[in-house]
Amino acid sequence: MQQIKKKIFYWSPFIVNIATPKSVINSVISINKYSQNYSAYIINFFKEFDIFKNSVEIDKNKFLEYFNFNLINRLPKYGKIRSRLSFLIIFSLSIFPFHSILKKHKPEFLIIHLITSLPLLMLILFNYKTKFILRISGYPHLGFFRKILWKLAFKKLYAVTCPTINTYNYIKSMNFADNSKIKVLYDPVINIKKINYLRKQKIIKKKNYYLAVGRLTKQKNFLFLVKSFSKIVKEDKYAKLLIAGEGEDREKIEKFIQENKLEDNIYLLGYIKNIYPYFSSAKGFILTSLWEDPGFVLIEASFFRLPIFSANSKPGPIEIIIDQKTGTTFENNNLASFAAKFDIYKKNIGNKKILINNLKYIKNYTLFNHYKTLTKIISEN
Repeated sequence: MQQIKKKIFYWSPFIVNIATPKSVINSVISINKYSQNYSAYIINFFKEFDIFKNSVEIDKNKFLEYFNFNLINRLPKYGKIRSRLSFLIIFSLSIFPFHSILKKHKPEFLIIHLITSLPLLMLILFNYKTKFILRISGYPHLGFFRKILWKLAFKKLYAVTCPTINTYNYIKSMNFADNSKIKVLYDPVINIKKINYLRKQKIIKKKNYYLAVGRLTKQKNFLFLVKSFSKIVKEDKYAKLLIAGEGEDREKIEKFIQENKLEDNIYLLGYIKNIYPYFSSAKGFILTSLWEDPGFVLIEASFFRLPIFSANSKPGPIEIIIDQKTGTTFENNNLASFAAKFDIYKKNIGNKKILINNLKYIKNYTLFNHYKTLTKIISEN
Protein backbone atom coordinates (compact mmCIF):
# COMPACT_ATOMS: atom_id res chain seq x y z
CA MET A 1 0.00 0.00 0.00
CA GLN A 2 1.42 3.36 -1.06
CA GLN A 3 2.04 5.82 1.76
CA ILE A 4 0.06 9.08 1.63
CA LYS A 5 2.52 11.92 1.98
CA LYS A 6 1.86 14.96 4.17
CA LYS A 7 1.62 18.27 2.32
CA ILE A 8 3.88 21.29 2.65
CA PHE A 9 2.66 24.48 0.97
CA TYR A 10 4.90 27.45 0.11
CA TRP A 11 3.67 31.06 0.07
CA SER A 12 5.99 33.52 -1.68
CA PRO A 13 4.25 35.96 -4.07
CA PHE A 14 6.74 38.20 -5.85
CA ILE A 15 6.73 41.05 -8.37
CA VAL A 16 10.38 41.00 -9.44
CA ASN A 17 12.27 37.74 -9.92
CA ILE A 18 14.77 38.09 -7.10
CA ALA A 19 16.68 35.31 -5.34
CA THR A 20 13.93 34.25 -2.92
CA PRO A 21 11.60 32.63 -5.51
CA LYS A 22 14.55 30.61 -6.74
CA SER A 23 15.12 29.46 -3.16
CA VAL A 24 11.45 28.45 -2.92
CA ILE A 25 11.71 26.40 -6.10
CA ASN A 26 14.88 24.67 -4.89
CA SER A 27 13.33 23.96 -1.50
CA VAL A 28 10.30 22.35 -3.16
CA ILE A 29 12.57 20.32 -5.43
CA SER A 30 14.61 19.13 -2.44
CA ILE A 31 11.53 17.98 -0.49
CA ASN A 32 9.97 16.20 -3.46
CA LYS A 33 13.26 14.61 -4.44
CA TYR A 34 14.48 13.30 -1.09
CA SER A 35 11.50 13.00 1.26
CA GLN A 36 9.43 9.84 1.64
CA ASN A 37 7.02 11.51 4.06
CA TYR A 38 6.25 14.93 2.56
CA SER A 39 5.14 16.39 -0.75
CA ALA A 40 5.74 20.10 -1.44
CA TYR A 41 3.54 22.54 -3.39
CA ILE A 42 3.76 26.22 -4.38
CA ILE A 43 0.83 28.64 -4.08
CA ASN A 44 0.81 30.37 -7.47
CA PHE A 45 -2.23 32.67 -7.26
CA PHE A 46 -0.94 35.38 -9.56
CA LYS A 47 1.03 33.25 -12.05
CA GLU A 48 4.34 34.66 -10.80
CA PHE A 49 5.83 31.16 -10.62
CA ASP A 50 4.85 30.34 -14.21
CA ILE A 51 8.40 31.22 -15.29
CA PHE A 52 9.60 28.13 -13.43
CA LYS A 53 7.03 25.71 -14.85
CA ASN A 54 9.26 24.57 -17.68
CA SER A 55 11.74 23.13 -15.22
CA VAL A 56 12.02 19.38 -15.71
CA GLU A 57 12.73 19.01 -11.97
CA ILE A 58 9.33 20.12 -10.73
CA ASP A 59 5.95 18.71 -11.72
CA LYS A 60 3.39 21.26 -12.95
CA ASN A 61 0.87 19.66 -10.60
CA LYS A 62 2.91 21.06 -7.70
CA PHE A 63 1.66 24.59 -8.47
CA LEU A 64 -1.62 25.56 -6.78
CA GLU A 65 -3.58 27.93 -9.01
CA TYR A 66 -6.52 30.23 -8.27
CA PHE A 67 -6.86 33.14 -10.69
CA ASN A 68 -6.97 32.52 -14.45
CA PHE A 69 -5.02 35.65 -15.41
CA ASN A 70 -1.42 36.77 -14.99
CA LEU A 71 -1.65 39.74 -12.67
CA ILE A 72 2.09 40.04 -12.04
CA ASN A 73 2.86 41.19 -15.59
CA ARG A 74 0.37 44.05 -15.14
CA LEU A 75 1.63 45.34 -11.81
CA PRO A 76 4.24 48.12 -11.42
CA LYS A 77 7.57 46.65 -10.36
CA TYR A 78 10.09 49.39 -9.61
CA GLY A 79 10.03 52.34 -7.24
CA LYS A 80 9.03 52.44 -3.58
CA ILE A 81 5.53 53.85 -4.09
CA ARG A 82 4.73 51.59 -7.07
CA SER A 83 5.97 48.45 -5.34
CA ARG A 84 3.90 49.32 -2.26
CA LEU A 85 0.83 49.68 -4.48
CA SER A 86 1.51 46.25 -5.99
CA PHE A 87 1.91 44.84 -2.49
CA LEU A 88 -1.50 46.20 -1.44
CA ILE A 89 -3.17 44.76 -4.54
CA ILE A 90 -1.68 41.31 -3.94
CA PHE A 91 -2.56 41.49 -0.25
CA SER A 92 -6.19 42.46 -0.91
CA LEU A 93 -6.82 39.92 -3.65
CA SER A 94 -5.21 37.08 -1.70
CA ILE A 95 -7.27 37.17 1.50
CA PHE A 96 -10.17 34.96 0.43
CA PRO A 97 -8.17 32.57 -1.80
CA PHE A 98 -5.56 32.11 0.92
CA HIS A 99 -8.17 31.24 3.55
CA SER A 100 -10.02 28.99 1.13
CA ILE A 101 -7.01 26.97 0.02
CA LEU A 102 -5.86 26.24 3.59
CA LYS A 103 -9.35 25.20 4.65
CA LYS A 104 -9.77 22.97 1.61
CA HIS A 105 -6.36 21.25 1.45
CA LYS A 106 -5.32 21.39 5.12
CA PRO A 107 -1.56 21.10 4.51
CA GLU A 108 0.57 19.93 7.41
CA PHE A 109 2.88 22.96 7.03
CA LEU A 110 2.80 26.34 5.34
CA ILE A 111 6.21 27.94 4.77
CA ILE A 112 5.90 31.69 4.18
CA HIS A 113 8.62 33.72 2.49
CA LEU A 114 7.50 37.01 0.88
CA ILE A 115 4.57 39.38 1.60
CA THR A 116 4.41 37.57 4.92
CA SER A 117 2.07 40.10 6.56
CA LEU A 118 -0.99 38.44 4.99
CA PRO A 119 -0.41 34.87 6.27
CA LEU A 120 0.74 36.21 9.64
CA LEU A 121 -2.43 38.29 9.98
CA MET A 122 -4.58 35.32 8.95
CA LEU A 123 -2.76 33.15 11.49
CA ILE A 124 -3.67 35.65 14.22
CA LEU A 125 -7.32 35.84 13.16
CA PHE A 126 -8.04 32.16 12.46
CA ASN A 127 -7.25 28.79 13.95
CA TYR A 128 -5.82 26.67 11.17
CA LYS A 129 -4.79 23.05 11.57
CA THR A 130 -1.81 23.90 9.37
CA LYS A 131 1.45 24.74 11.13
CA PHE A 132 2.99 28.02 9.93
CA ILE A 133 6.75 28.44 9.45
CA LEU A 134 8.08 31.94 8.87
CA ARG A 135 11.17 31.88 6.70
CA ILE A 136 13.06 35.17 7.09
CA SER A 137 13.97 36.42 3.60
CA GLY A 138 16.62 39.09 3.86
CA TYR A 139 17.67 41.03 6.91
CA PRO A 140 14.35 42.27 8.39
CA HIS A 141 13.71 45.97 8.93
CA LEU A 142 11.03 46.09 11.58
CA GLY A 143 8.74 49.09 11.45
CA PHE A 144 6.01 49.81 13.99
CA PHE A 145 3.31 47.74 12.25
CA ARG A 146 5.57 44.76 11.56
CA LYS A 147 6.78 44.65 15.17
CA ILE A 148 3.22 44.44 16.46
CA LEU A 149 2.27 41.85 13.83
CA TRP A 150 5.30 39.69 14.60
CA LYS A 151 4.78 39.87 18.36
CA LEU A 152 1.22 38.60 17.99
CA ALA A 153 1.97 36.02 15.31
CA PHE A 154 5.15 34.58 16.83
CA LYS A 155 3.10 33.01 19.63
CA LYS A 156 1.21 30.90 17.09
CA LEU A 157 4.05 30.16 14.68
CA TYR A 158 5.45 26.63 14.62
CA ALA A 159 8.97 27.84 13.75
CA VAL A 160 10.98 30.76 12.40
CA THR A 161 13.94 30.04 10.13
CA CYS A 162 16.87 32.38 9.45
CA PRO A 163 19.28 32.17 6.49
CA THR A 164 22.33 33.34 8.47
CA ILE A 165 23.66 33.21 12.02
CA ASN A 166 23.67 37.02 12.20
CA THR A 167 19.96 37.14 11.42
CA TYR A 168 19.31 34.29 13.85
CA ASN A 169 20.98 36.23 16.66
CA TYR A 170 19.09 39.41 15.71
CA ILE A 171 15.68 37.70 15.75
CA LYS A 172 16.47 36.08 19.10
CA SER A 173 17.39 39.49 20.54
CA MET A 174 13.89 40.81 19.73
CA ASN A 175 12.37 38.47 22.35
CA PHE A 176 9.17 38.01 20.39
CA ALA A 177 8.58 34.45 21.54
CA ASP A 178 10.17 31.23 22.73
CA ASN A 179 13.68 31.26 21.22
CA SER A 180 13.55 27.50 20.75
CA LYS A 181 11.29 28.17 17.76
CA ILE A 182 14.04 30.09 15.97
CA LYS A 183 16.33 28.03 13.74
CA VAL A 184 19.13 28.54 11.22
CA LEU A 185 18.14 27.11 7.83
CA TYR A 186 20.61 27.72 5.00
CA ASP A 187 19.03 28.48 1.65
CA PRO A 188 19.06 25.79 -1.05
CA VAL A 189 21.14 27.81 -3.49
CA ILE A 190 23.20 25.08 -5.15
CA ASN A 191 21.31 22.72 -7.40
CA ILE A 192 24.34 20.80 -8.68
CA LYS A 193 22.54 18.91 -11.44
CA LYS A 194 20.94 22.03 -12.89
CA ILE A 195 24.09 24.15 -12.64
CA ASN A 196 26.23 21.54 -14.38
CA TYR A 197 23.69 21.35 -17.20
CA LEU A 198 23.28 25.12 -17.71
CA ARG A 199 26.96 26.00 -17.40
CA LYS A 200 27.69 24.18 -20.68
CA GLN A 201 25.91 26.73 -22.84
CA LYS A 202 28.36 28.60 -25.08
CA ILE A 203 27.29 32.21 -24.91
CA ILE A 204 30.39 34.09 -23.76
CA LYS A 205 32.43 36.29 -26.06
CA LYS A 206 34.31 38.38 -23.51
CA LYS A 207 37.43 37.01 -21.84
CA ASN A 208 39.62 37.83 -18.85
CA TYR A 209 36.92 39.76 -16.96
CA TYR A 210 35.67 40.28 -13.43
CA LEU A 211 31.98 39.62 -12.87
CA ALA A 212 29.30 41.22 -10.71
CA VAL A 213 25.68 40.06 -10.66
CA GLY A 214 22.48 41.52 -9.21
CA ARG A 215 19.65 43.97 -9.64
CA LEU A 216 20.77 47.52 -10.40
CA THR A 217 19.44 48.91 -7.14
CA LYS A 218 20.74 50.88 -4.19
CA GLN A 219 21.21 47.67 -2.18
CA LYS A 220 23.63 46.15 -4.71
CA ASN A 221 25.68 49.35 -4.74
CA PHE A 222 26.81 49.09 -8.37
CA LEU A 223 27.34 52.83 -8.74
CA PHE A 224 29.96 52.49 -6.02
CA LEU A 225 31.40 49.53 -7.92
CA VAL A 226 31.86 51.39 -11.21
CA LYS A 227 33.39 54.35 -9.38
CA SER A 228 35.80 52.03 -7.61
CA PHE A 229 36.62 50.10 -10.76
CA SER A 230 37.38 53.34 -12.60
CA LYS A 231 40.38 53.69 -10.25
CA ILE A 232 41.48 50.16 -11.16
CA VAL A 233 41.27 51.02 -14.86
CA LYS A 234 43.65 53.95 -14.39
CA GLU A 235 46.31 51.45 -13.27
CA ASP A 236 45.32 48.72 -15.71
CA LYS A 237 43.73 49.95 -18.94
CA TYR A 238 42.91 46.35 -19.95
CA ALA A 239 40.87 45.60 -16.81
CA LYS A 240 37.32 44.53 -17.65
CA LEU A 241 34.18 44.31 -15.53
CA LEU A 242 30.88 42.72 -16.58
CA ILE A 243 27.74 43.57 -14.61
CA ALA A 244 24.72 41.33 -15.14
CA GLY A 245 21.37 42.66 -13.96
CA GLU A 246 18.62 45.18 -14.54
CA GLY A 247 17.02 47.80 -12.33
CA GLU A 248 16.17 51.41 -11.59
CA ASP A 249 19.81 52.55 -11.14
CA ARG A 250 20.82 51.63 -14.69
CA GLU A 251 20.62 55.20 -16.00
CA LYS A 252 22.91 56.54 -13.24
CA ILE A 253 25.44 53.78 -13.83
CA GLU A 254 25.41 54.23 -17.61
CA LYS A 255 25.88 57.97 -17.21
CA PHE A 256 28.97 57.49 -15.04
CA ILE A 257 30.46 54.97 -17.49
CA GLN A 258 29.92 57.29 -20.45
CA GLU A 259 31.16 60.45 -18.71
CA ASN A 260 34.36 58.69 -17.66
CA LYS A 261 34.87 56.95 -21.03
CA LEU A 262 34.76 53.47 -19.52
CA GLU A 263 32.77 51.80 -22.32
CA ASP A 264 35.73 49.55 -23.20
CA ASN A 265 36.19 48.44 -19.61
CA ILE A 266 32.75 48.18 -17.96
CA TYR A 267 29.84 46.43 -19.66
CA LEU A 268 26.23 46.38 -18.51
CA LEU A 269 24.80 43.09 -19.74
CA GLY A 270 21.22 43.59 -18.58
CA TYR A 271 19.19 40.70 -17.23
CA ILE A 272 20.81 37.34 -18.02
CA LYS A 273 18.53 34.31 -17.85
CA ASN A 274 21.40 31.83 -17.54
CA ILE A 275 24.26 33.40 -15.61
CA TYR A 276 26.24 30.19 -15.07
CA PRO A 277 28.37 30.33 -18.26
CA TYR A 278 29.47 33.81 -17.17
CA PHE A 279 30.61 32.37 -13.84
CA SER A 280 32.51 29.66 -15.70
CA SER A 281 34.41 32.15 -17.85
CA ALA A 282 35.15 34.87 -15.28
CA LYS A 283 38.55 35.40 -13.63
CA GLY A 284 36.97 36.63 -10.40
CA PHE A 285 33.75 37.75 -8.72
CA ILE A 286 33.08 41.10 -7.02
CA LEU A 287 30.26 41.83 -4.58
CA THR A 288 29.61 45.38 -3.35
CA SER A 289 26.14 44.97 -1.79
CA LEU A 290 25.34 47.13 1.21
CA TRP A 291 23.63 44.06 2.70
CA GLU A 292 22.79 40.49 1.70
CA ASP A 293 21.13 37.64 3.54
CA PRO A 294 22.90 35.47 2.62
CA GLY A 295 23.91 36.48 -0.94
CA PHE A 296 22.91 33.91 -3.54
CA VAL A 297 25.28 35.03 -6.30
CA LEU A 298 28.13 35.01 -3.80
CA ILE A 299 27.43 31.36 -3.02
CA GLU A 300 27.06 30.45 -6.69
CA ALA A 301 30.32 32.19 -7.57
CA SER A 302 32.00 30.26 -4.76
CA PHE A 303 30.65 26.99 -6.15
CA PHE A 304 32.33 27.85 -9.47
CA ARG A 305 35.61 28.23 -7.55
CA LEU A 306 35.86 31.89 -8.43
CA PRO A 307 38.18 34.07 -6.33
CA ILE A 308 35.87 36.35 -4.34
CA PHE A 309 36.31 40.05 -3.62
CA SER A 310 33.49 41.11 -1.31
CA ALA A 311 32.36 43.95 0.90
CA ASN A 312 32.28 42.90 4.55
CA SER A 313 28.55 43.62 4.59
CA LYS A 314 26.13 42.06 7.04
CA PRO A 315 24.51 39.71 7.64
CA GLY A 316 25.49 37.19 4.92
CA PRO A 317 28.77 38.11 3.18
CA ILE A 318 30.65 38.73 6.42
CA GLU A 319 29.83 35.12 7.42
CA ILE A 320 30.65 33.53 4.08
CA ILE A 321 33.78 35.44 3.04
CA ILE A 322 36.42 35.55 5.76
CA ASP A 323 39.30 37.80 4.73
CA GLN A 324 42.35 35.83 3.55
CA LYS A 325 40.62 32.56 4.45
CA THR A 326 37.69 32.13 2.04
CA GLY A 327 38.24 35.26 -0.04
CA THR A 328 39.32 38.89 0.14
CA THR A 329 37.16 41.54 1.78
CA PHE A 330 37.08 45.34 1.89
CA GLU A 331 35.25 47.82 4.11
CA ASN A 332 31.65 48.13 3.02
CA ASN A 333 31.03 51.17 0.77
CA ASN A 334 34.58 52.47 1.23
CA LEU A 335 36.38 53.56 -1.96
CA ALA A 336 39.82 53.74 -0.36
CA SER A 337 39.48 50.26 1.15
CA PHE A 338 38.31 48.82 -2.19
CA ALA A 339 41.37 50.21 -3.98
CA ALA A 340 43.82 49.10 -1.29
CA LYS A 341 42.44 45.58 -0.93
CA PHE A 342 42.03 45.00 -4.68
CA ASP A 343 45.80 44.61 -5.07
CA ILE A 344 45.76 41.93 -2.37
CA TYR A 345 42.79 40.29 -4.08
CA LYS A 346 44.66 40.04 -7.38
CA LYS A 347 47.56 38.32 -5.63
CA ASN A 348 45.11 35.86 -4.03
CA ILE A 349 43.53 34.84 -7.33
CA GLY A 350 45.81 31.80 -7.68
CA ASN A 351 45.57 30.81 -4.01
CA LYS A 352 44.07 27.30 -4.07
CA LYS A 353 43.82 27.07 -0.29
CA ILE A 354 41.42 30.03 -0.18
CA LEU A 355 39.30 28.54 -2.96
CA ILE A 356 39.09 25.15 -1.22
CA ASN A 357 38.18 26.73 2.13
CA ASN A 358 35.37 28.64 0.46
CA LEU A 359 34.09 25.60 -1.39
CA LYS A 360 33.94 23.62 1.87
CA TYR A 361 31.85 26.29 3.54
CA ILE A 362 29.26 26.74 0.80
CA LYS A 363 28.38 23.02 0.90
CA ASN A 364 25.90 24.17 3.58
CA TYR A 365 23.82 25.62 0.73
CA THR A 366 23.20 22.48 -1.32
CA LEU A 367 19.66 21.16 -1.86
CA PHE A 368 20.38 18.01 0.13
CA ASN A 369 21.72 19.83 3.19
CA HIS A 370 18.72 22.17 3.08
CA TYR A 371 16.36 19.19 2.95
CA LYS A 372 18.06 17.49 5.91
CA THR A 373 17.84 20.60 8.09
CA LEU A 374 14.28 21.47 7.11
CA THR A 375 12.93 17.99 7.74
CA LYS A 376 14.68 17.97 11.11
CA ILE A 377 12.93 21.26 12.00
CA ILE A 378 9.45 20.05 11.02
CA SER A 379 9.83 16.80 12.92
CA GLU A 380 11.16 18.27 16.18
CA ASN A 381 7.86 19.13 17.86
